[in-house]
Amino acid sequence: MTPDVIVIGAGFSGAVMAERLAATGKKVLILEQRDQIAGNCYDYRNEAGIMIHQYGPHLFHTNKPEVWDYLSRFTDWHPYEHKVLSRVDGKLVPMPFNLNTLDRLYPKHEAKSLSRLLIARYGEGAKVPILDLCDAAEPALEALGKLVYDKFFVNYTTKQWGVKPEDISAAVTARVPVVISRDNRYFHDKWQAIPKDGYTAMFRKMLASNSIKVELNVDATTRLRLDQNTGEVFFDGSVFNGHVIFTGRLDALFNYVHGELPYRSLQFVYEEHSEDFYQPVTTVNYPNEHAFTRITEFKHILPVDTVTTTIVKEFPQDFDRHDPKRNVPYYPVFNDDNQNRYNDYRALLQAFPTLTVLGRLADYRYYNMDDAVANALYVYRTRAAVF
Repeated sequence: MTPDVIVIGAGFSGAVMAERLAATGKKVLILEQRDQIAGNCYDYRNEAGIMIHQYGPHLFHTNKPEVWDYLSRFTDWHPYEHKVLSRVDGKLVPMPFNLNTLDRLYPKHEAKSLSRLLIARYGEGAKVPILDLCDAAEPALEALGKLVYDKFFVNYTTKQWGVKPEDISAAVTARVPVVISRDNRYFHDKWQAIPKDGYTAMFRKMLASNSIKVELNVDATTRLRLDQNTGEVFFDGSVFNGHVIFTGRLDALFNYVHGELPYRSLQFVYEEHSEDFYQPVTTVNYPNEHAFTRITEFKHILPVDTVTTTIVKEFPQDFDRHDPKRNVPYYPVFNDDNQNRYNDYRALLQAFPTLTVLGRLADYRYYNMDDAVANALYVYRTRAAVF
């Protein structure tokens, strides 16, 4: 098959673009670096029948009807509402910090007083950034903010990002709220569910068209060459007259001419346990103990009748493209220097009208799954004429 479009990457961004283009009659070649499709959403059943998320828990939630309707064409859904507990002072308490967390950590009369004060100050249902609480005029709220910061946030974040507390980005801090509510759900989107047969099965259906060919174990950067002078894209040594959609890392695409874009990576350590359940919910955070940040138990996500269970401990670490144990880029490291470096790479794209980039790696952004799908649908819709 001579492709009209080459898509680099078989995660959400690449799969959505390939599916949409194939539906309009385009012949699409997907080149995927790994030995499997579905990107970081890849899942599989282990010997006990438990669905394992190989790259950490992926829990779908969205308020976007166009995303829900689109993906529902490729999967049935298992309803699932995520709940997280955090181990603090020897107790398992709801996370994000809410009014129920308050009740678990404070004496009854003090918790009741703080709850009333929070509701009066911010209103029921409000999500208050912890730094706002730390700066509150009321001494009781200021003290609460400092407790949340010290016991729930600072140690977890320093582990997650590998930085000193004083170097934590304000943008990261702003994303951690105290929720003035008794709703223990981690997400509050309209649609919350897991693909009934797993993410990988859903991706297979997305890519099932005869107009789509997938090649695995391919480092596309060794087969693509970009001529900055002419704006031509070469594939396997010849000028490619179609369109290329790239969802990988821009620094790799341009051979690191402006240096590497930093990421944080993760190491996953799996354990099998001969018991029905290891913990009461899918995810338990460990902000102040151990080198890992959280434990996930997959059996809570898609239930299966088995007397064993599988957990995974999540150890944050620096990304290193040369180290097989550290070479998966999960989280961009946001600061002004890194953003400027990314902008330098982005500027190089202007020379290539037949090259489109998108996705969390190419955009150097963290996307939730629904954001990645929505962004790909938007790019397809707004750029369809160029493909």
